[in-house]
Amino acid sequence: MNQIETKTLSANTIQRLKEKGCFLQLSRQDPQLFSKPVHFMLSQHTKVKITAEGIICFEPENVTDKDIVLSCGIHGNETAPIEICDDLVSDILSEKLIVKQRVLVIFGNLPAMDIAQRFVTENMNRLFSGEHQNINVDQRVNGERHRANQLELAVKQFYCGRNNKQQCSRYHYDLHTAIRPSKNHKFAVYPFQNDKPWDKEQLQILLACGVNTILLSGNPTTTFSYYSANEFDAHAFTVELGKVNPFGENKMSDFQDVIETLTKMVCGNNLALKPYNQADFLIYKVNQVINKLQADFVLNFADDMANFSDFARGEVLATESGAIYRAEHEGEAIVFPNADVEIGQRAILTVIPTTI
Repeated sequence: MNQIETKTLSANTIQRLKEKGCFLQLSRQDPQLFSKPVHFMLSQHTKVKITAEGIICFEPENVTDKDIVLSCGIHGNETAPIEICDDLVSDILSEKLIVKQRVLVIFGNLPAMDIAQRFVTENMNRLFSGEHQNINVDQRVNGERHRANQLELAVKQFYCGRNNKQQCSRYHYDLHTAIRPSKNHKFAVYPFQNDKPWDKEQLQILLACGVNTILLSGNPTTTFSYYSANEFDAHAFTVELGKVNPFGENKMSDFQDVIETLTKMVCGNNLALKPYNQADFLIYKVNQVINKLQADFVLNFADDMANFSDFARGEVLATESGAIYRAEHEGEAIVFPNADVEIGQRAILTVIPTTI
């Protein structure tokens, strides 16, 4: 393709994006369109930069005080967040919304979306903070590892690429849905803070999103949200929005608080946050991290048991050759149980109530 054809292709793509707002659709159907960076303006007020398929940045002419990353689809079958972010990007591109903050929107695992699976080769949300580089003799570089590296670089370039060097706050909401239902329909994982205090104002923002259940992470992890929190001092969260459903089968009214709050944030509108009150929240800390060590690992409860279901002290949670895992506290609850993970990966988190 010669230079003139390349420019024509870019102009046609830009026009389609402005008219249809179809960034995710084009990213999935014609990813080669974004094999080179694409830059354009929206009505002379917002710069748009597409660095790769599924990665789009908006920067208003008058930059204000927040740099916001919204990511979704790190697991390809977690459709509600993908639909939320797709609608948001479409509204920005078609100028139904005008952003007042710098915003990076990431659609993570496009091939996994195409097959309606959590991942193609391995769980991408275990591959950040450089974990994608740690390959043993039984592994090889795959699409998820390549993409995790690409997403890390996109976040780094975004946070470090602010032209206006005034002090700003960094945010990253990594939006997910859970494999199984939850006693608390929406909840958030607050990444390990490396001795920094938990920030109550951030919990007020989550409450405005309709999220009142918070899980405080007690250790460094290889999740996307921890990468942003640890590397760039961002206010970052893994936000779980209900249960996995196929595309088009989500009841989007269930996410209206999330949609409205994120829209207000990117548009620079006042969030009118409710004053912090401990009684508004259910806050948990991790008690046990139970990893699958043997192929015969099995959960001792039903496959459809909801996240945050609790157990009596001493009750068996799971078994495998050489080990029996039990609840250590009365009312100890389970989160993210999954016996089908790879050997060596986390199969259950258990949590107990706490305060901040």
